[in-house]
Amino acid sequence: MTSGNDVRVLEPTRTTVSGKTRANETTLHGALFLLTMSTGAVDAVSYLGMGHVFTANMTGNVVFLGFALAGVSGVSVARSVSSLVAFFLGAIFGGQLARRMAEDEARWSGVAFLIEGALLLGATIFSAWHGEFRLDESAALYVLIALTAVAMGVRNSIVRKLAVPDLTTTVLTLTVTGLAADSSLAGGTNPRWATRVVAIVSLFLGAGIGALLLRQSLATPLFVCSAAAFVSALVMFRTQQLDGGLK
Repeated sequence: MTSGNDVRVLEPTRTTVSGKTRANETTLHGALFLLTMSTGAVDAVSYLGMGHVFTANMTGNVVFLGFALAGVSGVSVARSVSSLVAFFLGAIFGGQLARRMAEDEARWSGVAFLIEGALLLGATIFSAWHGEFRLDESAALYVLIALTAVAMGVRNSIVRKLAVPDLTTTVLTLTVTGLAADSSLAGGTNPRWATRVVAIVSLFLGAGIGALLLRQSLATPLFVCSAAAFVSALVMFRTQQLDGGLK
């Protein structure tokens, strides 16, 4: 209450984190944890099923490229470069979508995750139609690398724009560093420790599940990853309907 007859009514509001309501933040975290699991499965498929190449973790490809140039057997310059280029192109397209997120963050995030799901579903259908893949330099193998890497590039551009701390969905180096450096052992206060631990566990579980499903076929884990992207898209679209779009 202020002086005179000027009375200000304080209405209850939901706690916000980075401009988003607490409910939306929780929903967003759930979608990103699901996508983090998907990343583990995608990299399990690409590394184990496509011949020592990553289509989600580009850091690994840069390292593999160095190994290949040094003549280490089992890694391929062509596969690593193809994945990097496809990811780069996907990230460019994702960046174009990310610039529209100022209008409606939930909507355009949902669109990007929907595109990711469609690309991974395309990879699922292609791998099922093609049958068994040989780890050679066939065109079919590069199509699969391209589809999955483009999908991951689109997603990473959007997740980068969302800028949720410790939830990049693909890279855990800074997450693990933060968990240790901010811990009570280092004199810190353990901020966001639960988010960091769940992110690490999510990637771990995704990789394990992907490796297990790969025993059935390449198509099986890819289908699961496409479903995860579609679910994340639906979550974001639902958030838009409930909240009128995250601003």
